Amino acid sequence: MVPQLVNKSIEAFLLALEVYNKPTIKYRIEGFSFFIVNAWELMLKAELLNRGEDIYYAKKPDRTISISDTIKKIYSDKDTRIRLNLEKIVDLRNISTHLITEDYEVKYAPLFQACVLNYVNELNRFHSKDITRYISQGFLTITARYEDLTNEDIKLKYPPEIAEKLIQQANDIDVLTETYDSDKFAIPIKQKLFITKRKAEADFIVSIATGSDNNVSIMKELKDPSDTHKYSYGNVIEAVRTKLEKKSIKLGYEKGFNQYVLNLIIDFYDIKREIKYAYKHTIGNQDHYTYSQQFVEFIVCEIQKNPKKFVESLKNSNKKR
Repeated sequence: MVPQLVNKSIEAFLLALEVYNKPTIKYRIEGFSFFIVNAWELMLKAELLNRGEDIYYAKKPDRTISISDTIKKIYSDKDTRIRLNLEKIVDLRNISTHLITEDYEVKYAPLFQACVLNYVNELNRFHSKDITRYISQGFLTITARYEDLTNEDIKLKYPPEIAEKLIQQANDIDVLTETYDSDKFAIPIKQKLFITKRKAEADFIVSIATGSDNNVSIMKELKDPSDTHKYSYGNVIEAVRTKLEKKSIKLGYEKGFNQYVLNLIIDFYDIKREIKYAYKHTIGNQDHYTYSQQFVEFIVCEIQKNPKKFVESLKNSNKKR
């Protein structure tokens, strides 16, 4: 059974690449997510069988376990970057039937590229299969359309509820990509411009060079809170945990930095009234808050002052109030 699962997995993987890299297909983000998740599911279930584990539910012997349960069995550490990447793409597959996602291809492409390379490596690690025997190495690089839409474009194009959801998804990816900083989670594609006075080295000329037809000016503009306050409540927790770990700061609280601690901070510092830290979004009758990078840095800075007594101090201060 294992060889059949592995062969089917490879077929699904090749289909995912073919769908994504075919220029005439507009449904390629959704199609790719369906096939790549299927490829991973088959490959990981084959590995569970290799380990002598059952892939069927105990109370439903005719039904195999879900992809989510499979991922957790193989990658038991919830912070494994491969797991985090795969879970994010599973989420995308689950919402693809409900939301239009093609406009955010530029956001998902880095996750897709990491997922492709992760699959190639894990297929070889678990099943000793070299994917280049089935497809040329050059086709493992996905070809994405990079017509990025601004948040304002999204708001103009979609109803408020859908626009807000798409912006939240995109911001979530941006935040996690920066927080995890791993090519196993996302492989960002960046374009950077550098100004040089050596005309011969320039790819194009701007107005600082005599004779240029391209004028460049520095502008000040109003900042969109969807850009400045990208962190969801959950992402604040993840970002703070990661930064504390990188700085080797151990919080003097047994459960570590969690929802309870974050709520203490929000209440004590009255964060929701501080526009530089929090922004209130209102869609219809529903309100929700997002938070800024500045807020994350503020929390880490405050904890750093006295990590062992930080939570206890907040608890005592809140009781007195």
